[in-house]
Amino acid sequence: MITHEVRNQVPPLAGHDAADDPALLDGLVREGAGWATAEVRELGRLGGAAAAIEHGRLANEHPPVLRTHDRSGHRIDEVEFHPSWHELMRTAVTHGLHAAPWADGRPGAHVARAAKFYVWRPDAGHGCPISMTYAAVPALRHAPDLAARYEPLLAATEYDFGLRAPLTKRGLLAGMSMTEKQGGSDVRANSTVAHPDPDGTYRLVGHKWFTSAPMCDVFLTLAQAPGGLTCFLVPRVLPDGTRNPLRLMRLKDKLGNRSNASAEIEYEHAVAWRVGDEGRGVRTIIDMVNLTRLDCVIGAAAGMRQGLITAAHHATHRRTFGRYLVDQPLMRNVLADLAVESEAATVLMMRLAGATDRSARGDAGETAFKRLALAVGKYWVCKRWPAHSAEALECLGGNGYVEESGMPRLFRESPLNSIWEGSGNVAALDVLRAVAREPQVVEAFRAEVSAAAGADRRLDAAVRRVQADLSDPDDLELRARRVVERLALVLQGALLVRHGHPAVADAFCASRLGGDHGQAFGTLPSGVDFAAIIARSVPKVG
Repeated sequence: MITHEVRNQVPPLAGHDAADDPALLDGLVREGAGWATAEVRELGRLGGAAAAIEHGRLANEHPPVLRTHDRSGHRIDEVEFHPSWHELMRTAVTHGLHAAPWADGRPGAHVARAAKFYVWRPDAGHGCPISMTYAAVPALRHAPDLAARYEPLLAATEYDFGLRAPLTKRGLLAGMSMTEKQGGSDVRANSTVAHPDPDGTYRLVGHKWFTSAPMCDVFLTLAQAPGGLTCFLVPRVLPDGTRNPLRLMRLKDKLGNRSNASAEIEYEHAVAWRVGDEGRGVRTIIDMVNLTRLDCVIGAAAGMRQGLITAAHHATHRRTFGRYLVDQPLMRNVLADLAVESEAATVLMMRLAGATDRSARGDAGETAFKRLALAVGKYWVCKRWPAHSAEALECLGGNGYVEESGMPRLFRESPLNSIWEGSGNVAALDVLRAVAREPQVVEAFRAEVSAAAGADRRLDAAVRRVQADLSDPDDLELRARRVVERLALVLQGALLVRHGHPAVADAFCASRLGGDHGQAFGTLPSGVDFAAIIARSVPKVG
């Protein structure tokens, strides 16, 4: 019996090129990695293919499982993942999304890697161990002997899963283990103790409250040595093939990021090697933290783009009240507003990737710019993603609230990047510290914004307001979030005015800097070129 005809349903968003993103591709060339365009497009096509999207779904539908003991009662502390997780990881590693740029001497290698990390997003969870492996290298270089042995394997483009002696494997993954129950972001309150042994190793006793991707081969961690808080490298398996006594107590039951395991662990006299000097643990591991913060910005920008193109795809194919949604004025305002936010995030993300690349090659000016701009971007772009994700979901109506649309998973993922590697308050206060202690970073930031001086009166006025904010010491900590938000907006505005599409730059300056905007998305002023902005957001499928 036929009860009805199925019609006016939106076709799946599969078979598109996730790298078909003008702001991304323009930034790739501008920041010195135009040579990687073909590689990025190849990975973008893989990321937008039905097979990758299905792997992402399955990896989240079948989350990791902790096996503390084998059937005979021996302690094994292993985590099992669905085969789709391994496929996602294999693609990421073979395409160099992990530590490969550190072994690539070409200018722009870190920019190319950032673009690839952005387009390979069928699942966000597997990006965690990929990101930590990328970020571990500069911290590990504080121990040159360890770096000489482990860095080539961290940069190798072979995915070699399983617990074995690290130096016997074809490729390695690295994790980070910092926070404890009593301290959280206040890592100086850590209680884990490192006891030195005569052979130069240390024995760790204590715990960690959050250790993501516990099946990584090695971890950078913090513990209290005789000389103070110190950074250490901890292997899961010792050189002789025996298991290091690093116990996985349980896996976290998280809001999102469910394909990725996050564990509570305990060290039972675990063997560790010192990285950097005793008492300089935070100074050492901050090199890793800064790069995972970059990936927080990349991931948030990628998530906004994913939500945007899903909403635009739906609006292009769905008819209501006799017209396609994309042709209805209010929906056009919503889509254009989402697009402006997304492009502002992407242009900033690519600028930060360029600064990271040039900083890694010894450019002191770019190092100074990155010091402030990365903290600003981490705060603001990650803060904007949850609201953006919710609005994009709503564009699909009730269909967006259903798991099969993929939007609930994207929405659950969206708060994570603002929490990971320092929540909003931590990031905002880090900006204030940099401003107070490092005048060169303020000058580098001012020079970047000043490059757009005179191009837009609304931007010029916003810059003057920020300068007044920074020169007023009263209640500066109380006002930290407002100050950092304004810093982020003037930086995004300056980048869009210089490098963005004119329609996007004008809409951003009018709404984000000129004050002609409501509290919700979809409140752009009437003079905006909606058609030009939306045209950059509709994915080409097939």
